Amino acid sequence: MDTMEAIQRVVTEVQAARQQVANLKSQVQEFENTVIAVQEQPDDMAILRQIGGVMIQVHDREKLVEDLEHTIQLLSSSLERIVEREKQLIENYEELKKSLQEEKQ
Repeated sequence: MDTMEAIQRVVTEVQAARQQVANLKSQVQEFENTVIAVQEQPDDMAILRQIGGVMIQVHDREKLVEDLEHTIQLLSSSLERIVEREKQLIENYEELKKSLQEEKQ
């Protein structure tokens, strides 16, 4: 694979990583907002949770919040890994770009 093809591949991977970062950030924000909403919901009002195609009433709010916070942790961990991968790809891109410029001289 020549340098230009490698650059194109890395650019495609950076774009994919950036899309994943945006998606994960959105998901984390959505789950954080859900935790806040659950915590602010009065105790006398029912909370429903969708499982598959069924809505089920939640009786253990603390467990629900724990589950949501666990999901946030998993998503945040994935987000950190992808952000790190994106940084590596950008460094790789810069090296390839420099190499291409040296080839042209």
